[in-house]
Amino acid sequence: MNENEISYIVRKCIFNVYNNLGPGLLENIYQKILIYELQENGLEIKSELSLPVIYDNKKFDLNFRIDILVEDKVILELKSVKNLEDIHFKQLQTYLKLSNKKLGLLVNFNTANILDNIKRVVNNL
Repeated sequence: MNENEISYIVRKCIFNVYNNLGPGLLENIYQKILIYELQENGLEIKSELSLPVIYDNKKFDLNFRIDILVEDKVILELKSVKNLEDIHFKQLQTYLKLSNKKLGLLVNFNTANILDNIKRVVNNL
């Protein structure tokens, strides 16, 4: 599957989780349930994946963590905040760059309308 095919399934799973749980819960609750939903849909998942920084040909483990990596291609950055801020987009852009992945989805579950709170972030896609 390519990134767009994966993101289609991921979005369906996000809608299922949101429609069943609703807004207002902590991020880690959405993360655990979304992982379950993604796996039930046959997707390979890695969570809380450590992301090192390579600088000057040296590897630094600086505790960057990818919330969810789907099929080793799409990064999911989950939030449960009042509003998505520019820094959330920049964080995901940096994760994409450091991991050399092409597509990320920034998701804010603390909203009245989940459709408006799933944002695609691309890196050379």
